[in-house]
Amino acid sequence: MFTIDTQQQQYKTYILTDTTANSQIEVVPERGGIITQWRIEGEEILYLDQERFTHPELSIRGGVPILFPICGNLPENTYTYNGQQYTLKQHGFGRDLPWDVASPMTENKASLTVVLKSNEQTRAVYPFDFQLNFTYTLQGNSLIIDQEYQNLSAIPLPFSAGFHPYFQCGDKSQLEFVIPSGQYLDQQTKEMHPFHGNFDFSRDEIDFAFGHLRSPSAIAIDHSRKLKLTLDYDDIYAMLVFWTVQGKDFYCLEPWTAGRNSLNTSENLTVLEPGAKKTMSVKLTANFF
Repeated sequence: MFTIDTQQQQYKTYILTDTTANSQIEVVPERGGIITQWRIEGEEILYLDQERFTHPELSIRGGVPILFPICGNLPENTYTYNGQQYTLKQHGFGRDLPWDVASPMTENKASLTVVLKSNEQTRAVYPFDFQLNFTYTLQGNSLIIDQEYQNLSAIPLPFSAGFHPYFQCGDKSQLEFVIPSGQYLDQQTKEMHPFHGNFDFSRDEIDFAFGHLRSPSAIAIDHSRKLKLTLDYDDIYAMLVFWTVQGKDFYCLEPWTAGRNSLNTSENLTVLEPGAKKTMSVKLTANFF
């Protein structure tokens, strides 16, 4: 049985439940359309910094933030379009703006669609008209995010997109990863390194970008929690970013369609012609063992 309930917390929260699988997600549309919680058998899959979440002026650290129309940051937070310079902060504005709600469904699944449309605020920093429709679907122990990007401008729409999921973890030394790439870019030193399947968690911060992905799937195993996470993504996702900081019980494994600064370099940038639509999908599956 599938249900969708609402609860007025600090923000109106939509709670999608699969009672048979005892799984649940919580979505807060007005706080960046974000998924804040994902539970299976009462166990939290996602990390959420509750204190930061209560402050709208702070970026959210936790849940599954939406990255649009850029992933990562731009040099000095600026890009140039048509001879004019614009300012966009890290990861864009998709994770900060309120999203509208449409199409809740509870037949054979629990799904909720959230919608973001261009407005005066977005056009000041990103001079395009667009509509994004993201459908969150909970089914068993899987969470699916289907996305539709639509260009409502009379000119081509350039963007990159992605997600920044924060996964709760136990002892980081008990983490094991299968990432389908043989090398990564250290985004702090800008150096390329071979990847042999493990990370040095004694570092203060790990910020690695994996490109040249060999398959549309990655796996993270948390032996201390006996939890296996599988991340499946469409081919348009050109890279996976792994990020964590010392002393915090989370890691992030982020699918991005393009790397940092793609709005300036055009590398892996998605460009939609006027009136065109682009669909893509990400699927997260959690299994306890």
